[in-house]
Amino acid sequence: MRRGTLRAILLGDAQAGRVVPPSGHTAHLTLFVAGAMAFLAVFALALSLAAGRLADRWAGELARSATLRIAAPVEQRAEQTEAALRILRQTPGIAQARALSAEEQAALLAPWFGPDLPLESLPVPQLIEITAAGPGYDTAGLRLRLAAEVPGAVLDDHTRWRRPLVQSANSLRRLGWVSILLIGGATAAMITLAANAALAANAQVIAVLRLVGARDIYIAGAFVRRFTLRALIGAGIGVALGMAGVMLLPAASEEGGFLTGLGFRGAGWLWPLLVPPLGALVAFGATWAAARRRLKELS
Repeated sequence: MRRGTLRAILLGDAQAGRVVPPSGHTAHLTLFVAGAMAFLAVFALALSLAAGRLADRWAGELARSATLRIAAPVEQRAEQTEAALRILRQTPGIAQARALSAEEQAALLAPWFGPDLPLESLPVPQLIEITAAGPGYDTAGLRLRLAAEVPGAVLDDHTRWRRPLVQSANSLRRLGWVSILLIGGATAAMITLAANAALAANAQVIAVLRLVGARDIYIAGAFVRRFTLRALIGAGIGVALGMAGVMLLPAASEEGGFLTGLGFRGAGWLWPLLVPPLGALVAFGATWAAARRRLKELS
């Protein structure tokens, strides 16, 4: 589309705007569709951004933590635990290594075996909590040294269950963006139907305008401007309601896990403000295509 043509469509004049009726079912349909889709887009955007934060947090936290399990005979467990702690403290990239107390291990097992688990009478391995620093440590080299000096040590860097969690969070993020694309497509389809209905209802007016010398771009511009404005207003209302709904969502908490903290954070609150202009752009393209196609059919 040429720049002059686009400018003529956007600016137009007051007389051209009278081609499209200011009220009726097409106006209500366009406002409702734009508002409802913008409302849903805000929540899809919130889900996508929250899933991204969750994936980054899980990846970061689990990458910095690991567990060393000392599965040695009871008489050798204390000696191997001390040897393992010494090796861990000497390993570059490890910020902290701490052996869990009997009370802490009992608390970890309590959800499965109850609070009165007699650890002293069971072959429960000693657990050592490892916290990495900076870029991390050489996992393969550490495993080799532990295998040589602490035969009962088993290093678990959480890779096996860290990867599925991060992949699931990333899948949720992609699902949010796909939902936004589907919302945009549905908005374009509904506005196209409304524009076609308005054009069909004004077929006689269009014919009269052509008789008096009006060009198709003049007629199409009237429909494009009116439907674009309706979509902008409806999307603005939908975004305002959506942002209010997101503000009412529960804040992030450890008790709620990933089911909380699904709202926007910081500069993320600016993202929904892009929805109304994008909705207006979708309405502009859909109405322009529908108007050009319909006017050709009425020729």
